[in-house]
Amino acid sequence: MVRPLALCFALLGVALGQQDLLLRALLLEAASAQVLIGPHQRVGAGGSLAQGGGAFRVWAGSGGVVVEGQEVGPWVEFAAPEGFSLNGRSYRGHLLVVAQEGRLLFINRVWLEDYLLGVVPAEVPASFPEAVLQAQAILARTFALYRLNPQGLYDLCASERCQVYLGRAAESPRHTQAVLATRGLIVSHNQRPITAVYHADSGGYTASASEVWGNSLPYLQARPDPYAQSPHSTWSRSLTPEAVARGLAGLGLSVGSVQTVAPILYSESGRPLRLRVVGSQGALELDAVQATRLLRGLGLPSTRVRFEGFWVYGQGSGHGVGLSQWGARGLALLGWDFRQILGYYYPGTFLSSFEVVEGVRTGWLALEPAPPGF
Repeated sequence: MVRPLALCFALLGVALGQQDLLLRALLLEAASAQVLIGPHQRVGAGGSLAQGGGAFRVWAGSGGVVVEGQEVGPWVEFAAPEGFSLNGRSYRGHLLVVAQEGRLLFINRVWLEDYLLGVVPAEVPASFPEAVLQAQAILARTFALYRLNPQGLYDLCASERCQVYLGRAAESPRHTQAVLATRGLIVSHNQRPITAVYHADSGGYTASASEVWGNSLPYLQARPDPYAQSPHSTWSRSLTPEAVARGLAGLGLSVGSVQTVAPILYSESGRPLRLRVVGSQGALELDAVQATRLLRGLGLPSTRVRFEGFWVYGQGSGHGVGLSQWGARGLALLGWDFRQILGYYYPGTFLSSFEVVEGVRTGWLALEPAPPGF
């Protein structure tokens, strides 16, 4: 469900003299971790206490969080001006540790714009054109706003399951400049942040949201992507009947010993809308969503595929929906700016300020369509 920005308005604050927003990114879920931090405030249920800096171990105890042998309650927050290091990786912002069912959630409370400094380098190479880095910064900001969850303990995770966040250690001057140049900008539709999904390489044609996940969105449709040409745009893999059977079992399905796998209907983007699997105990026809889950679960880089027996020949990398990073690179090399790139991959959307609250339009601009002749 798209969450209106009105839900998170109370989280707005001031950073660097401008409006920003405080995010909670789950860095780690584990029984223990090593923390390195300078002089800081240690805040817990019992109040706040100034502490010196150093390295210390934090682990889950019977009564909640334990810091170097001392139980400190169900949660504790470490707040230092220069950030902290968790298991050897440095981050901006504060570290919140919450005990939950015998484990600890290590959560980074960080300003949105600082968070982006550690996301954009993890998602797109510094060698890509400036327009791509700027488009990626806007999408990462939009994705974060879409995932705000005031009712939960955190908003996002730091892995590919959300968007990759590597903290301060990943920052680079070109990525930082892209974040600063697009500060506060998001992609919106119907006065809400869009579902800002993106991927590495469409293989030449982006997918619609409906064929991959089963839900249709007007701005996530199949589109030609002729400039998506990465070093690994084409690939092949050999499947085994046993692997396919295990993949089906993961979906709660079975045909016995698998004999054949073949698409019988393709989408506009060249991905299976119907996938037929024949086995010793019968046959199944998987719909587009089931086919996607099976093929990606088998470790295939994408689902833009064709079959020759158990050999699979494919194109692209990732789910294929939304912006293709390698496709965007090709468009940028043709001279497109970030507005044109975003307008092409997310038609009918707007570029707006993240301070937009439902029912109020502030600083909205229609994203530019493709140049004539494309």
